[in-house]
Amino acid sequence: MATVGAAPAPKGGWDIETVAAELLRCEDARIERPAFTDEWPELDLDTGYAIQDLNLRHRLERGERLVGVKLGLTSRAKQVRMGVDFPFVAWLTDAMILPVGDPVPQSRLIHPRVEPEIVFVMGKKLEGPGVSCATAMAAVESVWGGAEIIDSRYQNFRFTAGDVAADNASSGAFVTGPIGLPPAQLDLSLEAVLVEVNGVVVDSATGAAVQGHPGEALALAANDLARRGHAVESGWIVLTGGMTDAVFAPPGASIAMHFTHLGSVFLNGGKA
Repeated sequence: MATVGAAPAPKGGWDIETVAAELLRCEDARIERPAFTDEWPELDLDTGYAIQDLNLRHRLERGERLVGVKLGLTSRAKQVRMGVDFPFVAWLTDAMILPVGDPVPQSRLIHPRVEPEIVFVMGKKLEGPGVSCATAMAAVESVWGGAEIIDSRYQNFRFTAGDVAADNASSGAFVTGPIGLPPAQLDLSLEAVLVEVNGVVVDSATGAAVQGHPGEALALAANDLARRGHAVESGWIVLTGGMTDAVFAPPGASIAMHFTHLGSVFLNGGKA
């Protein structure tokens, strides 16, 4: 069971280094806390990204390997639910990969939710600024269906733009499905998914829910990363963002994401 609350702010208030350390502590200990902007309203988007980048360095120093990027809040459904008006870019490491067939890792997550994703594996480096959807898609080697298990270190998933950027866009874990296809074989704006929980279809969407086309999300990632001094590298995995709202993933749940051409992704909620 996750613990509510966390250590009080350091004397003198929060800064980039102390927020970064606190977020990793909350993640490792499965502790949720109020949004930092409750105490530090100056935590804006750029400051949040600085915290995110610092924690990437900490993750790499402790042995994790950078494998790609993820986008968060790319669909209008997710933006409405979370009260945020634009997407975010965050990091993926190998520690976030969930092996196919493994249950939702309840023992290391606070309040997991699952959302369907269209996933790219990059064949070429993609570097902004000025990347278009067409340019982005030309750099993609293969397209996969997937599921992201999002988590948040904030109570009730309540946060501002700066908070969620600092928290690596609510990263948790991810898994990809059984079928990878060249992008030329798919109309990704029409690629559909059905979300099923305990045998009941609870939501559906198409790729158009993700910025109009998942390639637009990839272009957004390349252009945003360029502003931060990075590029989308060849071989990276890119999660383009939840196509639907996320569904809760409690212990014992059975969750499936059925894609039109990209197969199905199955998850079970595991044990508490």
